[in-house]
Amino acid sequence: MGMISEFKDFAMKGNLVDMAVGFVMGGAFATVVTSFINDIFMPPLGKVMGGVDFGQMKYVVQPEVLGADGVVTTAEVAVRYGAFINALISFIIVAFVMFMIIKGMNKAKKKEEEAPAAPPANEVLLAEIRDLLKK
Repeated sequence: MGMISEFKDFAMKGNLVDMAVGFVMGGAFATVVTSFINDIFMPPLGKVMGGVDFGQMKYVVQPEVLGADGVVTTAEVAVRYGAFINALISFIIVAFVMFMIIKGMNKAKKKEEEAPAAPPANEVLLAEIRDLLKK
């Protein structure tokens, strides 16, 4: 029973729960950003660039080979650099948003009042001696 309660204590620590929530929120945010890039951002950019669909951009190393019956006998080998461009843009957006969130958190932490620093030990000792001499 000791091991189960020890695991429960470990699993319920604030940092671990916060990290789990962060992973879930990060996954959801990444899905939203991917949809934004693929469905909202890239189509107008492709239109401006002359109807280019970045998601379909690729360099074909070896084209697919069709048999006599029209069935693919050898699959296409291609470098899909358009998908990489989409992923790179998504990464830049996520990194920028995370930077702004962390920057805001750091700014909020600086606003917190810092506790006044304790006086050095020698000053405390001198103050005690002064108080004793007054008596």
